[in-house]
Amino acid sequence: HFFWCDERTMALRAVYRARTTSRVGAFRPLAVTPLASTYSPFACTAFSTQQWSSVRHYAVKEAPKDKDQPAPPTKEELKKDDPIGEADAPSPQIKGEKQNDGTWKFSLNEFSAHKLDAPEATTISSKEELLHFYEVMSRIRRMETEADKLYKAKQIKGFLHLYSGQEAVVMGLESAVTHEDGMITAYRDHGHALLRGASVKSVLAELTGRATGVSKGKGGSMHMYNAETNYFGGNGIVGAQVPVGAGVGLAYKVLGQKRVALAYYGDGAANQGQIFEAFNMSKLWKLPVIYICENNKYGMGTAVHRASANVDYYKRGDYIPGLKVDGMDVLAVKKAGEFAKAFALKNGPIVLEMETYRYSGHSMSDPGVTYRTREEVQDVRAHRDPIERVKARLLNNKIATKEELKQIDDKLKAEMEEAVKFAMDSEFPKAKELYVDILDKPIPVRGVELSESYQP
Repeated sequence: HFFWCDERTMALRAVYRARTTSRVGAFRPLAVTPLASTYSPFACTAFSTQQWSSVRHYAVKEAPKDKDQPAPPTKEELKKDDPIGEADAPSPQIKGEKQNDGTWKFSLNEFSAHKLDAPEATTISSKEELLHFYEVMSRIRRMETEADKLYKAKQIKGFLHLYSGQEAVVMGLESAVTHEDGMITAYRDHGHALLRGASVKSVLAELTGRATGVSKGKGGSMHMYNAETNYFGGNGIVGAQVPVGAGVGLAYKVLGQKRVALAYYGDGAANQGQIFEAFNMSKLWKLPVIYICENNKYGMGTAVHRASANVDYYKRGDYIPGLKVDGMDVLAVKKAGEFAKAFALKNGPIVLEMETYRYSGHSMSDPGVTYRTREEVQDVRAHRDPIERVKARLLNNKIATKEELKQIDDKLKAEMEEAVKFAMDSEFPKAKELYVDILDKPIPVRGVELSESYQP
């Protein structure tokens, strides 16, 4: 049902409908004819979808055809609109060089730097580390696949934003910091929760609203936390987690702790004013904050260049140094993370742009193929997939065997089956849980002026 109060709301809904049915990123010109203003804004009327169509017929008239009016994009136009064209897509660095101590040296794609000297584009890794990366990233991918199935089976309700394709970002960064360092992110947070101590069982249980979930079944997909590992959670409001992350960094500085705060956000949130306010304060106070822009190339259904006048997100901090990283390479992300932590502890904030890609739509309601081609997604999967890149390094350099990787895959398959069963067999929260975890004790609140502070 649509709820309509007055002609102003009617006009806004007409513009919204035009926006969502026209070419991505472009408004379709409309001539809006408001209905007679006999409808009071205090006398709302509920219209069914069918009734709304009838009302809209009288309220909205298409403007005369204009030669400059954009037509819906064709498949060829979408290909041209591809924000990760061949010229911008970094090539995988697979071949390694074995060292005397048994470790391996790998070349990385070059880092792009803003107001700092970029780290060297090489790194050292080991068989144990590469196998660990393969296992954990595969676990995230398989967990998200199970979440997708549960959603389609109507066992998960509400919003669901999958992380498939972006696993190297959180994996690489978490391997560069410790659980003493704070982490906060947005609503694509399942992988982050997993790497901050949650299990696949507790994540899937949370998604299905069970009491055994990581947030006791009360948070759902967008609100997973872990106080013991300084995971300040997923957050549902676009960009709102960034100034909170700055606050975490402020706490570490005031307390004299040698920790950093990692504040994740997406390219879709990068134009939020509160992000720039957080940048400013953290630079003024030299807060130990690593701002991480997970640039997956689309903010919902809009390509980055349609939404941002400057798509060099690592430069968007202006006075804050930045680094652009191949976010599809876990080794490159780890190298950047180690560099950023050392920099932030000594100099204050830094911005990391992780150039990555999501395979699914923005959320489960988005098929993900109306604003990009299937070929684009398949091409990224075929040539830049972060898990396949680790697998190629292991196999092509004969660091590990196919049998070793198959053992990991078989273990994860059994783990997923067990986790799904655990989630589905778990109980829903009891009604009394509505009254639990609610702050009911007055606490002091610092005012802008000390004299205006609240003391209970």
